[in-house]
Order: sequence, then C-alpha cells, then structure tokens
Amino acid sequence: QVRLVESGGGLVQPGGSLRLSCVAAGSFFRVYNMAWYRQAPGQQRELVATITAAGQTNYADSMKGRFTISRDNPKNTMYLQMNDLLAGDTAVYYCNCPALNYWGQGTQVTVSS
Repeated sequence: QVRLVESGGGLVQPGGSLRLSCVAAGSFFRVYNMAWYRQAPGQQRELVATITAAGQTNYADSMKGRFTISRDNPKNTMYLQMNDLLAGDTAVYYCNCPALNYWGQGTQVTVSS
C-alpha cells in the first residue's frame, strides 16, 4: 500500500532551485515527525532534513542555508525547497515517516549543466 508519494524532481542547472513535495495517504502524517533522505548513485542513503509534527526543523550540515523543509498538516503534505543546487545534490530523494518506517518511492533530482 502506497502511503507516501514524492514529486517535483527533475533536471536543473547548478545554482537552480527545485521544490519537492511528499503527499501522505492518511491522517497519520499530522501526528508524526517526518524526514527527507537522499541517495546518490553508489552511496548510502543519507538524512537531508527532519521536521517534527509541530514544525521544528533540523538539517544535515551540507544542506543548511540552502534547503528548507516544511509541512502543511491539513494537506498531509511535506515539502523540501532546494536552492543553490550543486552537482553533488544529484540523488534520488525520499520521503520518510521514521516512527512507522514508511518510505516513498523516491523522486530523481539531477543537477547538471
């Protein structure tokens, strides 16, 4: 059963921006912390950012100042605004609900000129 669906990935030039979305199928979203992860080719999956149910945020060091995680609880949706993208940000980005171990299918982000 699909519980998290990401969208918004694509090809962008270095320095560009993208906004990812994660829609949750169910009201569980509103009470749990959520997270974005990413996995580059040949690399382990790494944490990008987290957000509590109340909206407190935390970021991996390399994303601070460039990425912004947010959520809209009535819409069961989480976002990741990514600015000043670098080639090193190329990866599949995943939406995650840690408490329930729910994962989305991922959305590809490619940063290239």
